[in-house]
Amino acid sequence: MRAIPMDSNLEIVDLPVPEPGPAEVQIEVVAAGVNRADLLQAAGHYQVPEGANRILGLEAAGRISAVGPGVETSLVGRPVNALLDGGGYAQFVTSPVTQVRLLPDDADLTVAAARPEALCTAWFNLAQLGRLQRGETVLVHGGSGGVGHVAIQLARAMGATVLATCGSEEKARWCEELGAAVGIDYHGDVVAAVKGATGGRGVDVVLDVLGAGGLGPNMEMLAHGGRITVIGLQKGRKGELDVYGLLAKRATITGSRLRELSGREKALVVSGATGYSDAVEAHVDAVVPFEEVARAHELMDDPATRGKVVLTL
Repeated sequence: MRAIPMDSNLEIVDLPVPEPGPAEVQIEVVAAGVNRADLLQAAGHYQVPEGANRILGLEAAGRISAVGPGVETSLVGRPVNALLDGGGYAQFVTSPVTQVRLLPDDADLTVAAARPEALCTAWFNLAQLGRLQRGETVLVHGGSGGVGHVAIQLARAMGATVLATCGSEEKARWCEELGAAVGIDYHGDVVAAVKGATGGRGVDVVLDVLGAGGLGPNMEMLAHGGRITVIGLQKGRKGELDVYGLLAKRATITGSRLRELSGREKALVVSGATGYSDAVEAHVDAVVPFEEVARAHELMDDPATRGKVVLTL
């Protein structure tokens, strides 16, 4: 089969078709979502968990082409999307059946491929780690990005008020169309904008893609008892934190990568996130043929891109 391993310099190579093991399905891939982790892996800047699939791609959509022991054979031929442990950039991929979502026969598989990683990441960090409650306020950094635009919709569906940062006034208005109460151009004074929007109280949850460079401002914008969930390192890995402020606000800071979760934990995340599937629409900004994967990665890294980029096989 055609596939793109993480160490192939984005070249398509020929690899054996993977066979499904117990409680697994084999998927013939129609489309694969592109994520920032794919870019980092391809550049050698992402530590892959031991034993993980070395082929790029953390989400895909297609049709079940075979099943392993313990899986109903009636599933063969059904359209699905899946949260993957890697392997989406290939003609075939295997996945635990617990990480697969059955889709309607007429589902748009290109759009479906853009949903699993973003929705599961948003749900895990907002609902489980961030403990976001109805009536609370959340700040989503990178609101026009792949995870961010889904997180805005998810938080609204959970009954929260959403503030979102992004890189332009145009994107800020788009975030508001998605459900954010206030879109904020991060080239301005974000702290002042957040305090103004919350009457000086601050936000209950911050979904952060900035990392080290965002610690100080995030703490300043956090309400008492607030939670910061870190999912990215766009402003660095190492920084300073005013621990007194952490204590005084009874604040919590957590970090996560879905890939480090066990199979059982991922199954629970997929189950929880799936409950909000109908409330979230993945916006696909660009659809790129598999042979042009380098262009897909360039688009993913382009500040002008909104939402997701998808590869089609």
